[in-house]
Amino acid sequence: MAYQTINPYTNELLKTYSNTTDAELEQALASGHQLYQQWRTATPSTRAATLHQLATLMRTEKHQLATVLTTEMGKLIGEAEAEVDLCADIADYFAAHGADLLAPTPLTTDAGKAYFAKQAVGILVMVEPWNFPYYQIMRVFAPNYMVGNPMILKHASNTPGSAAAFTDVVTRAGAPAGSLTNLFISYDQVSAAIADKRVAGVALTGSERGGAAVAQEAGANLKKSTMELGGNDAFIILDDADWDLVKEIAPQARLFNNGQVCSASKRFIVMADKYDDFLAYLKAEFAKVKPGDPLDPATTLAPMNSARAKQKLQKQVDAAIAAGAHVYAGNQPIDFPGQFFEPTILTDITKDNPAFDEEMFGPVAAVYKVNSEAEAIALANDSSYGLGSTVFSQDAKRADRVAQQLEAGMTTINRAWITAPELPFGGVKHSGYGRELCELGLNAFVNEHLILNASEK
Repeated sequence: MAYQTINPYTNELLKTYSNTTDAELEQALASGHQLYQQWRTATPSTRAATLHQLATLMRTEKHQLATVLTTEMGKLIGEAEAEVDLCADIADYFAAHGADLLAPTPLTTDAGKAYFAKQAVGILVMVEPWNFPYYQIMRVFAPNYMVGNPMILKHASNTPGSAAAFTDVVTRAGAPAGSLTNLFISYDQVSAAIADKRVAGVALTGSERGGAAVAQEAGANLKKSTMELGGNDAFIILDDADWDLVKEIAPQARLFNNGQVCSASKRFIVMADKYDDFLAYLKAEFAKVKPGDPLDPATTLAPMNSARAKQKLQKQVDAAIAAGAHVYAGNQPIDFPGQFFEPTILTDITKDNPAFDEEMFGPVAAVYKVNSEAEAIALANDSSYGLGSTVFSQDAKRADRVAQQLEAGMTTINRAWITAPELPFGGVKHSGYGRELCELGLNAFVNEHLILNASEK
């Protein structure tokens, strides 16, 4: 596996990284296990100051850290800076609340005095993707640092510089050796690490295919895993929606991070009487994007993260068209050297079209026409994915009722998808299992250790 930084705007190969040796992997496992043994006797509160310092460093060095993201995977510089800010917020959140959330939980029983302690379990392996190179790490790192689980990181092969930058700032914040070790390892080495008795679990964010492979390895070795996989999220516009709000939110619900977001809205489900108006508005908004250098704040359309990603998306769009989908807007070449993909709108996607039940990871929106609330719910649920969803209605009770009927891990009402440290993130069905962030993410890899004293009542 070649770990390389290729600027997707210039197509320039900037740096190649040496692959990790088996000896280096063993050293990381030994260092992590030694740290785990030390952390087992220390309280979580002793680790909070390091996370606060990490947050401070990230905010202080925001532009420099953001530039790494933009140069390596093409993210707009403003969005990259927002990602750094979000990471700092996550670090501060778990530093401030982690110790309290990990406090022993008393239990009521006639058998004696009982409680369960939330204890670390050991080294975790993190397998993370390229679309939010810092945020994906921080979602796992911050809570598990407080828990006391050392981590080994295998990042995406096209964002090695981001992984190195993140682990560097963690070290400078004062985290001890072994807290987070970035390794440029192969999938065979990932398997070997998961099988190692010093490793307690694996957290993956990535594709459905990658998640299935890693989950199989984890299951074979009886290791706990969390999987945050793809999504084909529905954006439901009911007949009583606030259309000014819909128009404000819909374009960026699809185009943020150039559409390369697992929880982005991808299927827009619109009532028949508003269908044509919505299409016309979305087309006009998509046409306003300005492609260019993602380091330039004036640019509003960044390149996709890699030539491979652009080619895959084009093949998906071509297959959808071949199966009968209509291109309402977009799907034309952009005369730039980078990996640009014109924002595209597809309609008339029937159930036998491959696009009906696959994730398109890029600036492509699918728009569907329905005639009723019930039809909208049925269409939204007719998917192998179940990550996020969005409902627009001016009737709060109605929107809540619809939201509760959706097969998704997350539903927002009258706003686009959101991520925040205090809110759980994750999905159901082929979108994975387990949760990150919030108290649920903090507890994803803990030993709920029952302690019962029969002599005390």
